[in-house]
This record gives sequence, C-alpha cells and structure tokens, in this order.
Amino acid sequence: MRRLAHPELIETDIREERFVAHTLQLAIQAALDASSHIISDLRLGEPETNRQLFGLLRDELALSEELSGNLQKMAGFRSLLVHGYQSVDRRILRHVVEHNTDDLLAFAQAVRSRLLQ
Repeated sequence: MRRLAHPELIETDIREERFVAHTLQLAIQAALDASSHIISDLRLGEPETNRQLFGLLRDELALSEELSGNLQKMAGFRSLLVHGYQSVDRRILRHVVEHNTDDLLAFAQAVRSRLLQ
C-alpha cells in the first residue's frame, strides 16, 4: 500500500479515497481472519467482538499494549468502512494510511515469528 497509495490525494480524488479505504478494509480483515484462526487453533477463548481478537493474542504473540490497542481500534475502523455506520472522514482515512499501516505490518511479523517457533 505504501508504494501504490497516494494519501495526499485522498481528500480530493474519490478513486484514491476508495482505493485506500478498500485496501485497508481487506488488510484489516486479513489480520482479523488470521487472529481468529490462531485463537481457535490454540484454544485461547471465545471472543465476542473483533476487537477482542487482538486482546486475546496480546500475550501469545508478544504484542505490546500499544500495538494491541491500535489493532483493536483498526478493527473498529474496519467496521466503519464495511458497514458505513457513518461516512468516513477523509482526514482520518489519510491519517490511518500514513500512520497505522505499520501496525498491520508489525502484527504480520508477530504472527510470522510465532509460526516459526
């Protein structure tokens, strides 16, 4: 996404806004799906919400409190993108793509590290 997205255009280009929103939605959903599988395989509990998935994995994947919290917020953000509870503020979308995609990469690295143990 870093190479393909142009965050500076999100506020003025509807195609860029939709590209970024859809790509973030897919990336966050992939992290949620991976979390669900890991939790199920390791029998770590039964989360009631998507946000709780990342909380349950905090210790198992050695996620920092900050990373776990950021991922939980991203799960909520994904719900906004998917269900359209309200229109997503383009400035927030830009902020997420500029500042929070590293959280998804850190999560992927934590999963990868856990699988290689």
